[in-house]
Amino acid sequence: MKHIDEYRDPSAAQRCADAIAAITTRPWTIMEICGGQTHSIVRHGIDRMLPEGVTLLHGPGCPVCVTPPGMIDAAIAIASRPDVICCSFGDMLRVPGNSGSLMAARGRGADVRMVYSPLDAVKIAQDNPGREVVFFAIGFETTAPATAMAVLQAEGMGVENFSLLVSHVLVPPAMEALLGDPDNGVQGFLAAGHVCTIAGYRDYEPIAQRFGIPIAVTGFEPLDLLQGLYMVIRQLEEGRCGVENQYARSVRADGNLVAQAAVARVFTVQAQDWRGMGTIPASGLGLAPHYAGFDALRRFPMVAVEPERANVCISGEVLRGVRKPGDCPAFGTHCTPEHPLGATMVSSEGACAAYYRYRRPHTARQQVA
Repeated sequence: MKHIDEYRDPSAAQRCADAIAAITTRPWTIMEICGGQTHSIVRHGIDRMLPEGVTLLHGPGCPVCVTPPGMIDAAIAIASRPDVICCSFGDMLRVPGNSGSLMAARGRGADVRMVYSPLDAVKIAQDNPGREVVFFAIGFETTAPATAMAVLQAEGMGVENFSLLVSHVLVPPAMEALLGDPDNGVQGFLAAGHVCTIAGYRDYEPIAQRFGIPIAVTGFEPLDLLQGLYMVIRQLEEGRCGVENQYARSVRADGNLVAQAAVARVFTVQAQDWRGMGTIPASGLGLAPHYAGFDALRRFPMVAVEPERANVCISGEVLRGVRKPGDCPAFGTHCTPEHPLGATMVSSEGACAAYYRYRRPHTARQQVA
């Protein structure tokens, strides 16, 4: 299959669903890690095509959503300085911290700019030598290489007014944290193809063996997801646990070694706070000692990263797969994409945003079959 329409073919999708039904003999609970996968599942009604008893949970695979509120508050504090230009990706500007968002700070006069790449922020720093330019770096293994390249480029060009507020996170430790949570009944995972394109899937193999669960690396189109679900359920039914690669057109076992080398050069692995999940050991990236001069928190030491505060939003439970968006009494009423209470309603990869767009009663049901 070479064209996107072929990955959305209704008859092929129905054949995949029928094949899943043919091998399923008992209930199973499977979590997709990526928010892009969640949106595809909800948009195309993939969960409604599965046999009764097969439950899909939505995991913490939205990079904007898992960014802790304290880091957003730190970004706002830095951006509010008159000598600073703060840059980040579009969705990140609207996500609430403990007390507001970067978009709200921009409304109060802060110089906050949306960029499409961290390299754009390096260019802004070159063009504004009299000001500090801070890039709020978020995302999983997928976006970390571009951030690393921005640091290397800034170093090579002698751009001294560029720094990072780093909130990069890693997927495998989060999967282990979920599997160690007694409230979570995950029996198998769909792993994100774009993450594995960079990182490979070797790190998933010990997780599968340690916890006795199958993992399938998949893409993001309906047939990708249905084929990945078939792989996971077949393993569950046969009593096996291992890693299978449905997304072979993009993913190799060892991933992209050049990208990994750039990340390893610029960053070190460290404990990281996740929204709704607390601190997870060895789940984040911090700047390596040689590049500590690019750390915005060192350049602005008066800025503190505060812990997450409790509120009525259940986005933390949604990110852990413990509850679904419709379980929230504020969903679609007090909490909407225009007036979000939590990150999962803001982001284009958030589970609440997916349900709001595709699963409200007045929204037309969309399926591939």
